[in-house]
Amino acid sequence: MGGARSGRGEDMAAAAALGPGPLRVGFVGAGRMAEAIAQGFIRAGKVEAQHIVASAPSDRNLCHFQALGCQTTHSNQEVLQSCLLVFFATKPHVLPAVLAEVASVVTTEHILVSVAAGVSLSTLEELLPPTTRVLRVSPNLPCLVQEGSVVMARGRHAGSSEAKLLQTLLEACGQCEEVPEAHMDIHTGLSGSGVAFVCTFSEALAEGAIKMGMPSGLAHRIVAQTLLGTAKMLQQKEQHPAQLRTDVCTPGGTTIYGLHALEQGGLRAATMSAVEAATCRARELSKK
Repeated sequence: MGGARSGRGEDMAAAAALGPGPLRVGFVGAGRMAEAIAQGFIRAGKVEAQHIVASAPSDRNLCHFQALGCQTTHSNQEVLQSCLLVFFATKPHVLPAVLAEVASVVTTEHILVSVAAGVSLSTLEELLPPTTRVLRVSPNLPCLVQEGSVVMARGRHAGSSEAKLLQTLLEACGQCEEVPEAHMDIHTGLSGSGVAFVCTFSEALAEGAIKMGMPSGLAHRIVAQTLLGTAKMLQQKEQHPAQLRTDVCTPGGTTIYGLHALEQGGLRAATMSAVEAATCRARELSKK
C-alpha cells in the first residue's frame, strides 16, 4: 500500500545532491524507528547495508543494525565524519545536547534530518552552524513493515534537491509526502497516534464477532484482512470513504443497521475528538 516507488535512476539523480560515490547514510540514535528506516533503505536497494553507520551509547540497540550488516559506533561525531546524510533519531529531550556535541563537525555538505517529535526546524537551525541544511521527518510505526505514512518538512537552507533525495529514500518505508511544518503535529495526531486508534477499533470489531460466537483468532484475522482490503480499495480507487461506505450499504440491509448503532455510540465524533486531542498534545509538547 506504500506510495509510488522511485526508480533506480531517480535515486541516483537525487543522491547527486551529496556528491560522487556511493550514498552513505548515518543514524544518530539506533532505536526501533531508526532501524525501520534503515531496513527500508536496504530492502528497497536504495542504500547498501555496509554504507549505513549507526551510533548509540550502548550495544543494546546497535546489535539490530549489526544484524542488518551495518557499521556501528559509540561516537556520534564519527557518524557525521563518515556520512553526509544523517538522521537524528534520539529522544526529543536528548537531541539538543546531541546537536551541541556534533556541531563542530557539521559542514555545508551535510544534510541533517530530525526524526525527533516536537523539535521545530527553527530550534534545530539555532542549535547548528549557520546555513546547515535541515529537514524534519514524522514517520509512524508501520514503517516497520514498509507501509508507513511519513511526512517531511524542510528548513530555510534545504532546497528542492535535498527534499527530493529524502522523499525518494523514505518511499522505501511507505508513503512519503512533503508538507508545511505546521502539518507535522497534525500528522502525529492523525497517523502516529492513529495506529493506536485503528487498533482499538480493530479490537472492538473482533470482540463484536466473539460476542456473537466466533473464535477469537479467526475474528482477529478476519478484521485485519478487512482493514487491509478496505485500505487498499481507498488507495487504489482514490474514492472518498463515504462513496465506498455507500457501495456497501444497501437499503434495509445489515450494514445500515450496524452504522446506525455506530452513530448512536458517537463513533464519528469520538474519533474526530481523538485526533484533535492527540494533535493538541503534540503541539503542547512542541512548546516545551
